[in-house]
Formats: sequence, C-alpha cells, structure tokens
Amino acid sequence: MTAGIPVEDWIAHHARFSPGSEAAHDLASGRRFTYAQFDGRITGAALWLAEAFGVRRGDRVAVLSMNDTDVFELQFACRRLGAIFLPLNWRLAVPELEFICKDASPVVLIHGAEFADDALKVARLAGVPHTADIANGRPSAYEAGIAAARGTIDRPSLDLSDIWTIMYTSGTTGRPKGAQITYQMCVFNSVQAGMMVGLTAQSKNLVFLPTFHTGGLNVYANPAFHTGGCNVVMRSFDPAQFLRLLGDKALGLTHALGVPTNFLMLAQEPGFGAADFGHIVSLGVGGAAAPLSLIEEYGRKGIKLQQCWGMTETGPIGLLLSGDKALSKVGSSGLPPLYVRLKICDPDGNEVKRGETGELMIRGPTVTPGYWNRPEANKTSFTTDGWFHTGDAARQDDDGYFYIVDRWKDMFISGGENVYPVEVENVIYQLDGVLENAVVGVPHEKWGEVGRAFVVLKAGANLDEAAVIDHCGSQLARYKVPKEVRFIDGLPHNATGKVLKHQLPRT
Repeated sequence: MTAGIPVEDWIAHHARFSPGSEAAHDLASGRRFTYAQFDGRITGAALWLAEAFGVRRGDRVAVLSMNDTDVFELQFACRRLGAIFLPLNWRLAVPELEFICKDASPVVLIHGAEFADDALKVARLAGVPHTADIANGRPSAYEAGIAAARGTIDRPSLDLSDIWTIMYTSGTTGRPKGAQITYQMCVFNSVQAGMMVGLTAQSKNLVFLPTFHTGGLNVYANPAFHTGGCNVVMRSFDPAQFLRLLGDKALGLTHALGVPTNFLMLAQEPGFGAADFGHIVSLGVGGAAAPLSLIEEYGRKGIKLQQCWGMTETGPIGLLLSGDKALSKVGSSGLPPLYVRLKICDPDGNEVKRGETGELMIRGPTVTPGYWNRPEANKTSFTTDGWFHTGDAARQDDDGYFYIVDRWKDMFISGGENVYPVEVENVIYQLDGVLENAVVGVPHEKWGEVGRAFVVLKAGANLDEAAVIDHCGSQLARYKVPKEVRFIDGLPHNATGKVLKHQLPRT
C-alpha cells in the first residue's frame, strides 16, 4: 500500500539540485529550458490554472495539443495543484472528444491553436466551462497567463495512491475507457525504466510518439524527468527528421522509443545505411510486436532494438528485453521489471505450462487501480486477487523469457486450429519488397475462418499473390497459410502507428 507516502515534485527537486541542467528542448519552436526555467514556468502555469479557471484538487484539466514542451509543463502544473491531467487524442473526431469530455468533466480545455475550432465545439457540446489556447511559444492565453502569474501555490498534500492522469485508451473497439494513472504507477515505472534502459541525469530522450499516448508520455519522457535528464520534443513524427536527429552527435540523443512502423519507415530513408548511431544507449520498440526481420535488420547494423511490451493500464512497462539479448532472444519482449509480476493463464484462470500459449496476466505497483466511471469494466478486468487481464496471448520459453504471440482477440480458428496472425506476418516480412503487412481471419464455409493478408510493398517491388502464398507454404503449417493476399497502398494506423486491424475488410 502506498497511501500516506507523499508525492515528491521531480521538477522542483532538480531545479534545486541542478538548476542549470537542461530539462526540455522543443524542436518546433527552438525553445530550450533549464530545470530552473522549467520549474518557473510550471509554477506560472499552476497559478494561471488556479486563478483564471478556479482549478482545484481533483479537477480535470484537458489538453488537446500536438507534442509541445508546454504539455509537460501543464502535466506538472496539475501535480502542484492536485488536479488531474487529461491529455486528449487530437486524431479523434469531435463526437469522440465530446464523449470523453462528458465522461471526465474537465474544468478547462486547453488546446493548440490549430485545434481551436474543434476544441470550442467540444467544449460547447460537453459543457466544459473554460477554454484557452497554447501556441508552441507564440503569443497565446497560456503565455500571457504565465507572464502575469504572481504569488505562491498552496500545494495540497498528495500521496502515491492519488490520481495524476486519466488517459483514455485508443478506443479501437468500442468506447474508450479512461485508465486512471496514479503517482505510484509513474514513480515505479520511472524507477524501473531507469534501471532497464540506463537513464541518468545525462540522458537525452527523443519524444516523438504523441504525448496523449502512454508511449509518448511515459516511455521514456517522464522517466527522463524523474532522473533529471532532458527531453527533446518533436511536434510529430517525420522519418527524415528522425534519421537526422538520431545521427546528430552534437545533439547527443541517447534514448528513444517508437512503434515498429516508425523503425520500418526509418529503414527506408536514404542515408539510413550510412548513419552512425553509436552514441545511442537504447532504442526501444513497443506498441505492437516488431517483425523479426526488422530486429534482425537493425541488428546487422549494430543497433540493438529493445523489444518491450506494455499497456496504458500497466504503467506502461510490463516487459523489456535487455540490449545484450536483443538478437539471441529475437522475437521476445523480454522479462518483467523488478516489481512486476506476470503469469500466463488458460481461459479458466489456471497457469499454463512453459511453452504453452495463454492470456498474459499482470499485477504490481505500475498497474492501474481501475477505469474512470467504469465499475463494470473494473470488475471484469481484474481477478478477485488483483491480477489484471491484459487481453494479450503470450508464452514463455524454457529460460523464462516472454513472447507476445498476439492480441487474444486477433487470434482466429481455422479448421479447429488456433492461428496467431503475428506469426504469419513475421513470415511475410521475410520477403524482399514487403514494407508492411497485416493478417486477419475472415469467414470460410469449410474451415470456419482462414487468413487474409494485406500487404504494402516497397517502391519498385514486384511481388504477387502466388509468391506470398508459396513462401508462407514453405515456412508454415498449411492451416496458417493465408488463402488470400490483397495488395494495398497503406495500412490504417492510429496516431501511435498501431495497425487498426478492425478497419481492414473481412468480406
């Protein structure tokens, strides 16, 4: 139990201990802040929120913005007021944002200037009392509020069990749910991330996944702030800029995390082959299972892509593969952090034997206490003794390393046999010319379901359906081989790069 253990202010601590160290570098605006400067802006933001909008302990503060150092300032300003930070997905449509704001009832909606029209509509429809803009350092209500802020903050007494953030899941199936992120989750995630990927006060982490997503906010941005390192913030992902930044020794990046799509796109950039990433300490890949061919391609270049696994609800890091095992355990998501417990269970809740596939279950201080306003979901998501259902199919090898086989719901049954699409996708990735692919199960009169592969080709590639099916037939059991291949220009992705399989046609 962590009730009664006080919440410490990371930024204020570093502002006292190392005030001149760089805290944040916003690439779009060119702004750079030391910890002393960052601390001052956060105090100003907190005073502005309290004075202009009456934000108090427990109030939700919604933020609809592209990546921006201002977003991190607002997150820490919420901590100083005891308010709850509510980052919003800017890829969502107005009705979706309206649903979230009605569910979470924020006191104020702070928005990037480019989202003004949608933000005002959402505020009106959802009954949000106040709105204000931020503009990436340009004149805005936010900058004016910080400049005018005076006085001191009467900081509430918080403990680690209190809620810092409500982060709504992507909602790729059904309505999104607001995972409650406690200070405990963030502290333990930061400690464990630092231990597993070598974050220090000298680290520079590149933030390019959107900060409304746990990958952008908590891997490794908040852990870098926790250690007193620096976060370099890209407004949004661009593969050419990504390559330049990673290779810029003067900038000195040490850490970054992306999803497989980011690293697939990076490998297609001119100059990738000659780029020197020798100064990089850790490149993490998560959000989805990375193709084995991708990890091997980077491995041949001497880059150890560290596969990891996690969810919004798990803090997020639940598994991470050490750099020295990146190739010897290729395909594995690694081992759990120090304070996390995992098990793999059958549908009846019994642990399976090593080598067998079941649902991954997790318990520990980085796991959410539950969803906002979702008592029924909380009942079905947790066992009576506190284990969280991840919905991911997994197995362990003889050494205890975990492999995420697929999303439990993405598995399909063909002729009575379980088929995990990721296994088939990895085989298709072995073919030269394949940029991306996704496999789904579709109805079949004889077999119940069969596989349909959607394939995106690299420029100039020359593959046809027969070549893909023949290759799969030489590598996989017959029931796993797709019965159909469709070539398309691009797969549907969400804002973090995950493939949205539910949008692929099944008829």
